Amino acid sequence: MKIIEVTENKKEYLDLLLLADEQENMVDCYLDNGRMYILDDNGVKSECVITGERNGVLEIKNIATVPEHQGKGYAKALIDFIIEKYSGQYAVLQVGTGDSPLTIPFYEKCGFVRSHIIPNFFTDNYDHPIYEGGVQLVDMVYLQRNF
Repeated sequence: MKIIEVTENKKEYLDLLLLADEQENMVDCYLDNGRMYILDDNGVKSECVITGERNGVLEIKNIATVPEHQGKGYAKALIDFIIEKYSGQYAVLQVGTGDSPLTIPFYEKCGFVRSHIIPNFFTDNYDHPIYEGGVQLVDMVYLQRNF
């Protein structure tokens, strides 16, 4: 298993990116300025895009695993890699996600705690309703973990 930074042709991984953020123009808002990492384990299994924000915050903008390889620890391995690589450079690792029973427990298991919400983020910024685990996503829930 190896983690590789992708610096060119990031859109080559668009299908995987769209698993976590299903509207391409929203992906475009952070893809060029973000740092992208892929996890290769006999083929690409997972990806992550991060951006440096103000006040010592590093934000996970997108993290996704190929569906048939979910639950095998690939996304957690990417988060562990980010924590190790950027420790000392940032104070907080942050992620924004929908209030979903599929994603919130994953981040909590990775050591994140709820920080704040942006009301109506998904209904205001996406051109169609987004559902995850049978739940319509409305608010963006931010979770944070200290480095």
